[in-house]
Amino acid sequence: MPLTQRSSWLTEDLDTFRDLARSFCQKELAPHQERWAQAKQVDRELWNKAGEVGLLCLSVPEEYGGGGGTFAHEAVLLEEQAKAGDDAWGNAVHSGIVAHYLLACGTEDQKRRYLPRLASGELVGAIAMTEPGTGSDLQNVRSKAIRDGDHYVLNGAKTFITNGAQANLVVVVAKTDPAEKAQGVSLLLLETEGAEGFRRGRVLDKVGLKGQDTAELFFDDVRIPAENLLGGTEGLGFVHLMQQLPQERLIIAVSAVAAMESAVEMTVAYTKERTAFGREIFKFQNTKFTLAEAATEVAVSKAYLDQCIERHLRGELDVTGAAMAKWWTTDRLSRVADECLQLFGGYGYMTEYPISRAWTAARVQRIFGGTNEIMKEIISRSL
Repeated sequence: MPLTQRSSWLTEDLDTFRDLARSFCQKELAPHQERWAQAKQVDRELWNKAGEVGLLCLSVPEEYGGGGGTFAHEAVLLEEQAKAGDDAWGNAVHSGIVAHYLLACGTEDQKRRYLPRLASGELVGAIAMTEPGTGSDLQNVRSKAIRDGDHYVLNGAKTFITNGAQANLVVVVAKTDPAEKAQGVSLLLLETEGAEGFRRGRVLDKVGLKGQDTAELFFDDVRIPAENLLGGTEGLGFVHLMQQLPQERLIIAVSAVAAMESAVEMTVAYTKERTAFGREIFKFQNTKFTLAEAATEVAVSKAYLDQCIERHLRGELDVTGAAMAKWWTTDRLSRVADECLQLFGGYGYMTEYPISRAWTAARVQRIFGGTNEIMKEIISRSL
């Protein structure tokens, strides 16, 4: 029996699509987790394979090379990625975030230049927001892009950049007017191939998400053509960020609930197979009560998430609703993953058991996409 009811936004078309997504994730993602964790990144050709079968940029219109679907297609793929035990492939950033900055904010020329190449896997996308001294405070980024003729000259450093080591198209958050705060922020599209002054730092060694390529990026007098200013107008970067962050936070919530559901399912299976003191671990009251609570956390979180997805599909999800979904689901995920790991006993702490990877991967979700403390600050402004 499934832990939750069928999501209200699902359709027969999405059920058919899920078969494709599941097949791809089980074949191309699940078997490679340990190798990718050691390499700290996925295989570059994975992007091309995903592009060939149409799994990149699912919610980008077909006229720009995308799948012509909706956010619901992205959500189904995220769910299947979680069920396959994958936390390495940064497609959520590539397709759900970078492509949508271009789609929503880019000029027609920018869309036609870049979206088809993102959809095919020719380009891997990243967004460079966070800096060594600036986390959630995006109004005060220190990276500068100063206009010089028909180019911008970019200087600065970014860290914790998903897809940073493989990306060849980076949306860079920088100040085009350092004297201003929010109104001085712009987004620039950097093609890394042959870009003088651009260099990649370390692929970072993280507590979890070991196979996900997370890197440092450095910009020293990098010249970016003025035509690569996202949207073609300076000073709109902060507005673009605020418009797109609800989808980013909804993506995190989808992944969190899917990971939570997967953690409970694997723990139920384990406790019914494992015995102690002559009986199944599942038959102890503490186990049953713990899993009953966890299953309830999943069901309640999924119900609100489904409501948010429906609102987003109608274009009605606001900043507050997305912030609520992000902080609540990631907080519950951390709690549920921890309780589930406890039921595995010592084996839960062994990296060979998927529950240990689920537990370590869960922790960062309360940090990225804006910390949960920032989410509560955002929510409080609506009260």
